[in-house]
Amino acid sequence: MAGRGDPPEGTPEGTPEGLPGGGEDEYRFVVFDESFVQAARLQEFSATERMGPHAPAVRSLPVWRLGTGSTPALLLVLVVAVAVVFGTAIYLSLRPPHHTSPAKRAEPLRVTLIPLAPSGPVPGGTPTDLQARGPAARFRAGAAGIALPGVRPTENFSVSQVMAALTTAKDYLVESSLDPDVLTGGAIRPVRVLLDPDQLEQFDRSMARPAADGRHAATGWLVRYDPAEVALAAPEVRVGGTLHVTETSPDTLEVTSDHTFAYVLRPAGDTAPAARSGAGGASLFTVRRELRFRFDREDLLRHRTELLTSSVQAGPQSCSAETAGVLRPLLAGRSPSTRAPAGTDPYALGDTTPALCGSLAPGAQPHHPLRPRAPGR
Repeated sequence: MAGRGDPPEGTPEGTPEGLPGGGEDEYRFVVFDESFVQAARLQEFSATERMGPHAPAVRSLPVWRLGTGSTPALLLVLVVAVAVVFGTAIYLSLRPPHHTSPAKRAEPLRVTLIPLAPSGPVPGGTPTDLQARGPAARFRAGAAGIALPGVRPTENFSVSQVMAALTTAKDYLVESSLDPDVLTGGAIRPVRVLLDPDQLEQFDRSMARPAADGRHAATGWLVRYDPAEVALAAPEVRVGGTLHVTETSPDTLEVTSDHTFAYVLRPAGDTAPAARSGAGGASLFTVRRELRFRFDREDLLRHRTELLTSSVQAGPQSCSAETAGVLRPLLAGRSPSTRAPAGTDPYALGDTTPALCGSLAPGAQPHHPLRPRAPGR
């Protein structure tokens, strides 16, 4: 077989390899076709190139050269490339565009506060009896009372994303309604870290300068009491309610929560209310919170939320109580004030919040003072 530098058909018969022939007839069988030229490893310099004093006569060629034999391959590659580009253009023109919603700032929180006034003196009792035999006896204690619903994917959100929204909403409820440091210790950071940054200015303003304007009530964001007036008589808070999640757009989920929290309270500084019943003992204070949370995709990743609305019904309280900064429970044996709630001016146009008040239903309180159970019962 011919080598890389030999003619394709080999050397003519009768001519020894490596020796010059006897004349032109010796090369009459050699065909200098295109394959022979392409197989050459040496190329002779032109006459002009050989005019230099030390110019070599020939130069070596690389083993691989792009010659005329590769033209069909180049044409094939070019045709394929054009077809790919053309097909991509058609695909992009027919594919429906993916619309990404522009980034939106979080909406400000809207708050509704409704104090619930009792019809008479507030009944009292021991913390154990109030929890075990009061209207919240069927509720579970603490965070266990905030149960998550069954989780399913929505059209545009996976199971893990829906679970992230529900878990963050539950964490917010736990920190803002059950944390003792938040309830009576003045702590706000456990709640603040769960909020979207766009709402932090409103939150900070509500904590520093609370106002009953529907926007800046501290008690719309969290449950808290004046530690100089009220203390927790029992560490556990009874809780019952529901959570519900809805996809409101391809980029947002909303969670609505509706929970009732039953607190057993005592006067601040009174360390032994369990030994008494009736006036001067512990009493039940109930707070119903209806909250609406919104989550965009970044909120889900960062474990935070936008709190859109907060409706709070709490009692027993007096209708005239100022509850924007702290809730003001009526403790055992106390009666509501006869003063009417703050007046509402229908001529005041603009963003105004009417003063609201409700009556605390008799079934929301113990029907009579609860007495300590006898030992062994």
